[in-house]
Amino acid sequence: MKPSGEEPVLLAELKPGRPQRYDWKSSCETWSVAFSPDGAWFAWSQGHCVVKLIPWPLEEAELSCKTSERKSRGGKAEARGRGVAKEKTLECGQIVWGLAFSAWPAAEAEETDPTCAVGLPCQILATGLNDGQIKVWEVQTGHLLFSLLGHQDVVRDLSFAPNGSLILVSASRDKTLRVWDLSRDGRQVQVLSGHVQWVYCCSISPDCSMLCSAAGEKSALLWSMRSYTLIRRLEGHQSSVVSCDFSPDSALLVTASYDACVIMWDPYTGEQLRTLRHAPLHSALDYSSEVHTSSLRSVCFSPEGLYLATVADDSSALQGTVPPALLPCCDTPGML
Repeated sequence: MKPSGEEPVLLAELKPGRPQRYDWKSSCETWSVAFSPDGAWFAWSQGHCVVKLIPWPLEEAELSCKTSERKSRGGKAEARGRGVAKEKTLECGQIVWGLAFSAWPAAEAEETDPTCAVGLPCQILATGLNDGQIKVWEVQTGHLLFSLLGHQDVVRDLSFAPNGSLILVSASRDKTLRVWDLSRDGRQVQVLSGHVQWVYCCSISPDCSMLCSAAGEKSALLWSMRSYTLIRRLEGHQSSVVSCDFSPDSALLVTASYDACVIMWDPYTGEQLRTLRHAPLHSALDYSSEVHTSSLRSVCFSPEGLYLATVADDSSALQGTVPPALLPCCDTPGML
């Protein structure tokens, strides 16, 4: 873990803006948050079947970040929308479990008005709901574009193809993944079956060649995004795999499990490269203390691919550097 030398700054504390309308506990739970790829929007499933779309950065954040200039396509998108973007409330009608923004439209569509109609390039937000529906919204206007039907249980996770093609993959408790083409009116392209437990997580590689899925099983599944067929099972965990993520260059894949370990894989060969154990760091970076064995819940790469972050049931969120030499796994697991 590399200390930054600075304490994190709380920019805002977001709270539901309405009284609880339902009696059951899960109606008020927050299950998912997401930033849009261009950094211009923040989405929050705030409970009570509502998603908040908030222009980003917040006013307070802008005051402290004036020296940080966006030089990407996202910066252009933000400039187009600055002054007109407003917070939106999306009434989803069901508890919202998953959120995913599409990539910004392809370069040739950059000059297109972002408040586009169905079928034209625009940034969209997909929401996975408790009843198996996926509702798809136009970000700039907050209009509902599609209601995708097919799943028979909770849609737990969503992943857009990073190339802007508007291909969407959904993961559900009905033990399937489904592939949708939103550029063709939300047509269902493929149903991927192979898991025997609830599917918790799905991740499309940045080069759009592979899809990884994690369910309540000891193995993760790797699929081809070209043929929508199973490439291989990734076996090595001792308990349920619940999260997965590709590195930004698609060269590495990590999976996290209830066994408190992260396994780093070469997705092209299926080789295990390294095993990392989620171990909370104590005073003076004392690695000799007993390792916690609480279940991992999530793992992800940082945008530049140099760091990994994990979250576990021990209330710890850890960040570690990706090992510089990715050698075959040895008997003694590394520390994350």
